[in-house]
Amino acid sequence: MIEVSLLGPPRVERAGTLVGFDTRKAVALLAHLALADRPRPRDAMADLLWPDNDIEHARGALRRTLSTLRAAIGPESLETTRDHVRLIKSQGLAVDVDRFRALVAEGDLETAVDLFRGDFLEGFGLRDAPAFEDWARNQADNLRRELTSVLARLAADLEAAGDSSAALVHVRRWLSLDPLHEPAHRALIRLYALTGDRAAALLQYRQCVRTLSRELGVSPLPETTELYEAVNTGTLVSAGAPPTAEGAGAPEQETELTQTPFVGRNDDVHAVRAVYDAIDHDGRLVVVEGEAGIGKTRLVDELLLDLRKNGAAVLAGRAYEDEATLAYAPLVDALRARLHDDNRWIGDVPAESLAEASRLLPELAEARPTVGPDGPGAETRFLAGAWDTLATAVSGTVPGVIHIDNAQWLDEASLVLLRYGVRRLAGRRLLIILAWRTPADRSAAGIVGAAARGVGAVRRLARLGTDAVDELFAKALPGTNQDLSRRLYDETEGVPLLVVEYLDALKTGSDENWPVPAGVNDLLRARIDRVSETGRQVLAAAAVLGRSFDVDTVRIVSGRTDEETVAALEELVHRGLIHEGALDYDFVHDQLRRLVSGDTGLARRRLLHARAARAVRGPAAAVARHLELAGQDQEAARVYAGAAEQARAVHANAEALEHFHAALALGHEEPSALHASIGDLETLAGDYTAAVRSYELAAAEAATADLPGIEHRLGRLCHRLGEWALAEAHFREALEALPPDRPAELAGVTADLSLTHQEAGDAAGATDLAQQALAFATASGDRRALGQAHNLLGMLATTSGRLDDAFQHLEAGRDLAEQIGDLPGRVAALNNLALAHRAGGELEPALELAATALGLCSEQGDRHREAALHNNLADLHHALGHPDETMRHLKSAVAIFAEVGAPHGPGPEIAAEPRPGLWKLVRW
Repeated sequence: MIEVSLLGPPRVERAGTLVGFDTRKAVALLAHLALADRPRPRDAMADLLWPDNDIEHARGALRRTLSTLRAAIGPESLETTRDHVRLIKSQGLAVDVDRFRALVAEGDLETAVDLFRGDFLEGFGLRDAPAFEDWARNQADNLRRELTSVLARLAADLEAAGDSSAALVHVRRWLSLDPLHEPAHRALIRLYALTGDRAAALLQYRQCVRTLSRELGVSPLPETTELYEAVNTGTLVSAGAPPTAEGAGAPEQETELTQTPFVGRNDDVHAVRAVYDAIDHDGRLVVVEGEAGIGKTRLVDELLLDLRKNGAAVLAGRAYEDEATLAYAPLVDALRARLHDDNRWIGDVPAESLAEASRLLPELAEARPTVGPDGPGAETRFLAGAWDTLATAVSGTVPGVIHIDNAQWLDEASLVLLRYGVRRLAGRRLLIILAWRTPADRSAAGIVGAAARGVGAVRRLARLGTDAVDELFAKALPGTNQDLSRRLYDETEGVPLLVVEYLDALKTGSDENWPVPAGVNDLLRARIDRVSETGRQVLAAAAVLGRSFDVDTVRIVSGRTDEETVAALEELVHRGLIHEGALDYDFVHDQLRRLVSGDTGLARRRLLHARAARAVRGPAAAVARHLELAGQDQEAARVYAGAAEQARAVHANAEALEHFHAALALGHEEPSALHASIGDLETLAGDYTAAVRSYELAAAEAATADLPGIEHRLGRLCHRLGEWALAEAHFREALEALPPDRPAELAGVTADLSLTHQEAGDAAGATDLAQQALAFATASGDRRALGQAHNLLGMLATTSGRLDDAFQHLEAGRDLAEQIGDLPGRVAALNNLALAHRAGGELEPALELAATALGLCSEQGDRHREAALHNNLADLHHALGHPDETMRHLKSAVAIFAEVGAPHGPGPEIAAEPRPGLWKLVRW
């Protein structure tokens, strides 16, 4: 018999003898498998327990740990296949967590609580496996909540049976597990009073007041205060309600707010539906726009409801004002919801595309475990893979739909991905619907332009006319004085949001004449005023989160119990303040969210944001924002810097810049590194004035050992501008400051200095420096440095007409770049290979290589090099006799060259001097 005890410190006994493990990972693996409800993929377990290892080493460690576990608990208890692992639970293997839950289901609560000897895996942890730590913490929280529920039931049963003293014991344990649980405080107050200890009851009430004030920033609920007064005045004569984990209480009886009839939008719905119906082979785009409250969301919802009934797959996301710098957040939400609805489509996504999309949503890899880790250079395929996954998610027998609401708040990365997709709607039977407010707060001109070019259409919504308001009034309030309809129109001017709010107020009012306050905020406050205290606390927590929310997150942030939170959410839905989706809840409109947030005091908002930072499981930038608003600047700065690196990894450069600047503003402890990273991103964007400023700030803050790297960056920037003498000066400064024990860096600087000499006309000096660079790279063994040296030697060989040597070096440089996932190195090698083929008269291979380089460079976001590649492609098309393609690439090159080097920042416009050196960039 094997007994696995996970409640309290982990312990395994076999035939009454304690089993020892030579590794903590074996205990962790056993605990995870013991609570899993299905076989677990090997790759998922390897990544969970050995996240810092590459996949092959992680799999090897998993095999060794499985061997240890098999020896400890017996091979008959462990099922292993090539892909999965499972713990076989039988009469010969008992897990105390399973036993606890079985006892609860059987109603043997006394035995169940006695079995619960401590928190799940108490005192056990794995410092090098943060994902496992998160999983264990979540399991412990869930089990603790299960225990408190059992203790509440047990105490209620004992109190009902007249054994208040025994009930008191269990309620004390209940409260010790959850000191913020107000129903437990009430139960303890009541039981102290019933057992004759009035002083303890009054003391417990004061403890409740202090705890709620300190931790939640709220006063006790009215029922708690009433209980205290009954004890204090000696009027508590019976046990009253049993100490169950009650919630916020049902709202008083009133008219439930139902969805307002949909009127006045038939023409608009038909216009959007006509675009959908016209889809044959290629996809289309529709933009639905209009002022705030005009009914964009409702119109699209009605259309999607009809399309879903006809079998259309829908991917629906929503952008939020507070998340305008969170890369891809609306698309990630949409994919997650689609995955929850139906995951069968995943099998149709190519493995390489799913691997790319899994970088945004790891659940995709879990849903199809055969997907391997990212291969070398996988970032170069990110946009294509992400778009392929989005489009496949809505594929089917009828055209699917990708819908983003509140698109005026889309982050730049999502806009880039959507623009990428709009240009690739050929062969995709789907409709993209974007709904945004006018005037848009953020630019999405590229997508609007695509619609204007015939890919789709723009539908602008007007206000409701008097006939539509009359129809809506008659349907919403049948039998009511119709004269009020004209006043309704006059008050609202046909804005649907206002019409709906006034109608809801009229439904619940008692004065038929006009019991409605003026202004939408007053209307909303009147509705909020009827909400219970617990409901208001949950509503304030939801507003602080700033987006859609699930039950667990809003429970943690609000500080209320499971039961209280669920009851509060039901009340808020009932009152029409929030609506319930498939996975989460959200405010019925953003104006209500802003009103609730603004009405919450500063101190309480900070407290709620601090809780949100601990509760939110989303992107690091969301956590950083909550930390910042909680006043925890240092921690927020650290998390913002991490969020910036995450954004860079998925080519969200604009968002990365925002996060780096936020980290600096909050006093990050390493400002030099942040300034340098900001300069790198500004260089990619072609904002060279800002990049120079950032690099100079980095140099001013840098340690001596970091100065060569910054000088190197400044030299490369001057090289882009065609300022050869200044570039050489920076490279020389870097070389003089670099010690000989850093050969990889010496190789990189020397290679760039060689190229500068070549561009300045010193071919002999360039060749000598190139050989030095190769020697440094060879000594370092660094593949990036070797690749750069080979690329340089290939360029020099091309210039001198030694094409065989050129191809040998350039292909070696390309192969090294591909091996290590060096995207800039790969772009450079492909471009220079194209130039070598062109020099040899091989124009078609040159064209193919240059086109590939352009695609990769566009994904990287390097605007200057993108312009150079357009220029090179224009030359190739001209040589091949393709005038249309020549002009297309030439126009693109001119447009980008005009942007590059100009000030991009938010400050006053500065007339930039012409920089002809920018056009000299051909190879690098």
